[in-house]
Amino acid sequence: MSTVPAEPSAQGQWEAWKRKELPPVERVRSDLWSVPVPIPHNPLRYTITYLSVSDSGVVVVDPGWFATETWDALVAGLAVAGASVSDVVGVVVTHIHADHHGLSGRLKQESGAWIAMHPAEREVLPVRLAETTPDSFDKDWLRSSGVPADVAGKLSFSPDAIKPFMELSLPDILLSDGDVVPHGSRTMRAVWTPGHTPGHICLYDSVRGVLLTGDHVLPRISPNIGMMVGDDDPLSSYIASLERIAAYDSAEVLPAHEYRFQGVARRTLALIKHHQERCDEISSVLRANGESTAWQITERLTWSRGWENVRGVMRRSAVAETCAHLQYMRKLGSVELIDGEVRRWRAGM
Repeated sequence: MSTVPAEPSAQGQWEAWKRKELPPVERVRSDLWSVPVPIPHNPLRYTITYLSVSDSGVVVVDPGWFATETWDALVAGLAVAGASVSDVVGVVVTHIHADHHGLSGRLKQESGAWIAMHPAEREVLPVRLAETTPDSFDKDWLRSSGVPADVAGKLSFSPDAIKPFMELSLPDILLSDGDVVPHGSRTMRAVWTPGHTPGHICLYDSVRGVLLTGDHVLPRISPNIGMMVGDDDPLSSYIASLERIAAYDSAEVLPAHEYRFQGVARRTLALIKHHQERCDEISSVLRANGESTAWQITERLTWSRGWENVRGVMRRSAVAETCAHLQYMRKLGSVELIDGEVRRWRAGM
């Protein structure tokens, strides 16, 4: 399912996205730069890293995936902005997904920079979750969602696959809602927007007139809102966060993917409508097919690429997204859970 895209505010960035090219490094404001860094083997293609510059040094927002080509692009972007790795004094991560937080540790190691994130985000770092989450959690979740055993074996995370994510860095600074990023006279302020992850933050700067949205609001696609440890109703959290962020409509939106745009209030309405339509579609599937597992529902939903082209970890994300919608609908009373080792769902009475 797609949403109505936002109007771009950066023509060159938008044109490069349409051509499936890496956009250029751009000076967004006199002291703020956008640096696209590649995500290897990923349909999103790149993360847009932001460099906030002051007399005290550079703060990097979302440095990108842990890959050599990503690091090289970041270093090159710093050079265009007239800086180097040694000038970096801080790293802010909007959330801990590896295409945002992957290079934070290397930046800290090579520059001495601090790393900042929201307190709730620290708690869902893989190294923290491992302390409290049973080893069987992943397989239990796939089984309870009705994923067939032969498919679940391909979708479960092996220790080798998880290892790089276990090494994602812990923060030195915690940014709660409303906190100002420590960066001289600069005025970026954290806005807590849970949903995509429990501790996702946007960064608002009233002086520069910009809103850095990470993955919370993107111009064309809806970020994955899936069931996760740390939030048992992420879709409710996400919709509330969308409603909150709409108040920043006068700011230019600087997302972490795709391209810059104006009109965040209009875009948030489109995203809320998208999720309402998804809930309606789930209700239709349950009415047509009766009691179903999350996997059986997911197979019958509309996917922009077509279900047959949703493969590998993307299938896992799709099931998690369906589960998040079901949990939200259960709270509203539009579906009922039949609990058990394999959970089944039916339309509400």
